[in-house]
Amino acid sequence: MVLRVGYVREHFSSPLLQLAEADAGQTFTLVECPSGTGQLIARLTNDEIDVAIALTDPLISGIAKGSPAYKLVGSYVSTPLNWAVIAGKSTKYERIEDLKGTTIGISRPGSGSQTMAYVMALQQGWPTDNLSFKVNNDIRGLIDSVNDGSTSAFMWEWFTTKPYQDAGEVRFIGSVPTPWPSWMIAAHPTRAQDQALKTFLEQLSGYVRAFHSQEKREKEDVEFIKEKFGYPEEDIKAWLATVGYPSDCATIDTKVINETLAVLEKAGFIKSPEGGFKVEHFVNSEVAKLV
Repeated sequence: MVLRVGYVREHFSSPLLQLAEADAGQTFTLVECPSGTGQLIARLTNDEIDVAIALTDPLISGIAKGSPAYKLVGSYVSTPLNWAVIAGKSTKYERIEDLKGTTIGISRPGSGSQTMAYVMALQQGWPTDNLSFKVNNDIRGLIDSVNDGSTSAFMWEWFTTKPYQDAGEVRFIGSVPTPWPSWMIAAHPTRAQDQALKTFLEQLSGYVRAFHSQEKREKEDVEFIKEKFGYPEEDIKAWLATVGYPSDCATIDTKVINETLAVLEKAGFIKSPEGGFKVEHFVNSEVAKLV
């Protein structure tokens, strides 16, 4: 089968894009999901994709909340994601502390932009049972909302939104790194066949290892990202200095699932069932190796 792989077209996806160019649609096709992980999960649910490379926290919280649309099958980025806290260009909000009790913009319910707002509230000591959100779908909608005053701020990956700050469209008022490795791989439990997934993950692992190598980071990675995304070279090098990838994309660290669940439960975003969560429930163990 030819897998339909959903992804977000960001610098993190560079090894995936390199693999896709080499594969040329033989074993998988890419489906771009510009609105992020909330859109990826919706498309998994609606039979529009078979596999999603998406943010760790929404994937895990979706399963915790009972979604049958996917299981975890692998890991993609092993380092935290740095979320910028972004307000309007003429904002009255100067610091994260000023956002208490305001309406935060999110792309979709269950997205990383929402789960990280709960983490931010937890860190600030705010009540998490009455947070106010406004859905704005994508980055353009989110930027418009902070500038028209319908939201106070939104959260998005730092380097993806830095060009908008550099252009004077928004202002960064802080940042919140994820307390967990940032990207994982999920797949529909029946549509995505195990052997096809294993082949995909094995191929992706090779491209991830190459991209992650010191030799490639010095020049080839920089040139690839500059060509594909148009980011300034200094931003690319700054990001490459912070990001890490797994050597085997088919391996999942049990600790990542447990610790993500613990933080999300503490933040009030999910509730543990009687007897607690079972890690095995989150993973397709026929494909992924739990360590």
